[in-house]
Amino acid sequence: MKNLSKSYNSVKALTDVSFELQPGQMLAVLGPSGCGKTTLLRSIAGFEIPNEGTIEIGGETVFSNRVYLAPEKRRIGYVPQEGALFPHLSVAQNIAFGLPRGLKRNERVREMLALVGMEGFEKRMPHELSGGQQQRVALARALAPAPSLILLDEPFSALDTGLRAKLRDDIRLALEKTNATSIMVTHDQEEALSMADVIAVMRNGEIVQFAEPDDIYTTPKDLKVATFVGDTVLVDGCLNGDCVECPLGSLPVIHQAIHSDGRNATVMIRPEQLTLGERNSGISAEVIKTTYFGHDSLVHLQIGDHENSCQVSIRVLGKPQVKTGDIVGLQVNGNVMVY
Repeated sequence: MKNLSKSYNSVKALTDVSFELQPGQMLAVLGPSGCGKTTLLRSIAGFEIPNEGTIEIGGETVFSNRVYLAPEKRRIGYVPQEGALFPHLSVAQNIAFGLPRGLKRNERVREMLALVGMEGFEKRMPHELSGGQQQRVALARALAPAPSLILLDEPFSALDTGLRAKLRDDIRLALEKTNATSIMVTHDQEEALSMADVIAVMRNGEIVQFAEPDDIYTTPKDLKVATFVGDTVLVDGCLNGDCVECPLGSLPVIHQAIHSDGRNATVMIRPEQLTLGERNSGISAEVIKTTYFGHDSLVHLQIGDHENSCQVSIRVLGKPQVKTGDIVGLQVNGNVMVY
């Protein structure tokens, strides 16, 4: 995709969007509601006509200022938000719908059902399936014609949390088995980080960062990306060589983030970089609150006196071993980002 732009009257939905995706990769397009994610997906599918730019799929130009290839000729599989199965067709008929008549359709349908773990459901009607089962059938239908590209538009948004995690793993595995190239739109950071090979973070119709999940999480381009893709601890500091001086001590800075000495900066630390110890180890802090989530907890701490204090939160596994009012020692592990 090169320099793609799309406006609705005076509203810019996409502005100069460019990226390249390798065969077999999954791209997660991540961003808040209204940032242009779905417009991007619909433009690739051919459901929206951009104002300018080019789209190439497998070396073939499907859109430019001189070319517009109809959606049905783009060899794209599309999985909408809630499956959108044909209600009057059985599971097998839904999957076979896009297959050419000459192909061994029944055999292909069986292959796809096995791939998504839905063997034995051939004769079921869509209303007889759960939400997760409908999404599996929708994926099988999209994969059946062996498309060049699979597009998934927030495919798990209508499902409950437990089912989402299981279905994420299963769909990722199915895509890997077919070596399918795919683009998934989501506003769920965990979904993007756990499923994608690369992530495009969108804001106001632009891609603000395009990188592998680990880079997005550890070296976010700006503070907005940092706070969007995970929990953050933000404190004020002042740069001093390769370190930043802040209420948590003198901390080493990730090299790419270093600016000139003496500049004030916001320090970004991930909660898992902080560890609690005895009150005489590290920076002294007071526990002001704990929040228990079951698998982990957040411990909220106050550092320094009331005139020159800051509050931070630290993530610990299970139930916290400290309580409100305790004095603990706080340490920071690893390098930090500054902005």
